Amino acid sequence: MDFSSYVTSFRSNLCGEPDNSLIGQEVKLCGWVNKRRDHGKLIFIDLRDFSGIVQLVFDSKTSVHSYKLAKTIRNEYVITVTGVIRKRSVETINTSIPTGEVEVAVMDMVIFSKSKTPPFMLDHRDSVEENTRLKYRYIDLRSDQMQENLRMRHRITQTVRKYFDSKGFVEIETPILAKSTPEGARDFLVPSRINRGKFYALPQSPQLFKQILMFSGFDRVYQVARCFRDEDLRADRQPEFTQIDLEMSFVSVEDVINVIEGMFKDIFSHVTGKELNIPFKRITWQESMENYGSDKPDLRYGLNIRDISHIFKKSGFRVFSSVLERGGCIKSIIVKDSKRFSRKDLDNMVGIAKGSGAAGLVWIKLDQDMKFQSPVAKFLSDDEIKVLTETLNLEAGDLVLIVADDFLISCQALGVLRTHIADKSGLIKDGEFNFVWVYEFPLFELGSEEGKITPMHHPFTRPDNETLEYIDNDPLKVKSQAYDIILNGQEIGGGSIRINDMKLQKKIFSLLELSEEKIEENFGFFIKAMEYGIPPHGGIALGMDRLTMILLNLKSIREVIAFPKTQSAVSLLSGSPSGVSEKQLREANIRLVDDM
Repeated sequence: MDFSSYVTSFRSNLCGEPDNSLIGQEVKLCGWVNKRRDHGKLIFIDLRDFSGIVQLVFDSKTSVHSYKLAKTIRNEYVITVTGVIRKRSVETINTSIPTGEVEVAVMDMVIFSKSKTPPFMLDHRDSVEENTRLKYRYIDLRSDQMQENLRMRHRITQTVRKYFDSKGFVEIETPILAKSTPEGARDFLVPSRINRGKFYALPQSPQLFKQILMFSGFDRVYQVARCFRDEDLRADRQPEFTQIDLEMSFVSVEDVINVIEGMFKDIFSHVTGKELNIPFKRITWQESMENYGSDKPDLRYGLNIRDISHIFKKSGFRVFSSVLERGGCIKSIIVKDSKRFSRKDLDNMVGIAKGSGAAGLVWIKLDQDMKFQSPVAKFLSDDEIKVLTETLNLEAGDLVLIVADDFLISCQALGVLRTHIADKSGLIKDGEFNFVWVYEFPLFELGSEEGKITPMHHPFTRPDNETLEYIDNDPLKVKSQAYDIILNGQEIGGGSIRINDMKLQKKIFSLLELSEEKIEENFGFFIKAMEYGIPPHGGIALGMDRLTMILLNLKSIREVIAFPKTQSAVSLLSGSPSGVSEKQLREANIRLVDDM
């Protein structure tokens, strides 16, 4: 760290700076009192700022005034001291902090401000209930953990900006007060005072605007964009979040991927000091579902899914044969050392499979004599047992988990079990970063309404040329030019090549059963812009919060956001959302009514 830039009229040095090279020098330090220890004629205070902690010594003989003042000091007081750096005696050296070989003999002290007893001690942060930390976020943000988390985020942002500047990108902001356009989640609406009865929407993403910038000839744009989605929250979601958004003209999938891999290589090199090997592994959506049961595969461990449908084509076990007759499939996972799993564990796995949509889960344990131990063993023929053993290369002590159902349900259920088993078995190693690209997603998927299709990504994704012929008669067969970047089993970015043909764009809207009136209402400005010459273009949006969370090996996205909301979308610090006055409601042309 370059300490010189932090020198001000209040301080000559930072608290984390003093070391043996400064012994004998007079320094002026500012910071918060981290801890105070009264040893009678000597008082010791640990002074803290963002750079670290240094020990101050107040001697009743050499500095009477400061010593008396130090008697009144309490934790989190903000003070400034003037003193001389001296070497600690050998027996008092503190090897746990960088400044532990020296201390500051204080000559003078000024109290800038006093503090009430804080609601929790920073050293005990990990044991403090999260809601308490969120309510007193200004205390929580003083902790080493939060300081490092947000400074890491800053370093990532700066690296991203420098990288994109070197690649010819222009940083352009897009509107926060925008138009409501259906993009999956609910919009946050903002009433317009001037335009009575009309609303802005906070952007779920800058998607349409960054495409219009391509129409406008900017060639390459990016922004660190604030986005808003009114959706159910969880550990890796917030109602307001930050994306690294970019768009490029005259590019293919390969071009976008190359730019993003270079960006990640820069981030890891400059921020973590690690070197990434590129290119990253790439797998199709079909391969990802078949082998890992997820379109967000974690490749840090094995437990690959195997299809065993062919073994049971003529099975007398109706649970299996009936699934195959209706066009389903039978999938399996092999887990080593089944002794780790009790009957209670196996029953829990059955519950997990059912909770993932499967009709059930079949488990088979192989004992030391290679005998099948399973509630369904009696329904399997000797030939099926033999072929299953050979196909899966089973060994004594193995556990086989089987789901028979429709393709997606079978894959997804085993995918959830795969993650559960890896976590329970300790197969996931901290500090390991495994990237993979997933591409060739289906363009559409079945929505919640029977027979109605919805975009798997968004309606501006270009179809794959090789499957475009199915667009009219069997749209679910159409693949897309979409791609997601996955890190350690979590999606940290998604993008696509966009549609630059107005007729094709209208065709997609038509398949989504959007009327001409609805298209005009929601996307009229965008369609109009498409009438004036559009380059082939594509881009991606990367989750800044989620990326930072993973790099820091954290479990909650709230740990990398300065002022997050709770899981119920409430700010415990500020008390938002809150009621507003009748006057404000009238100005916004809003009248509250009782629930219907």
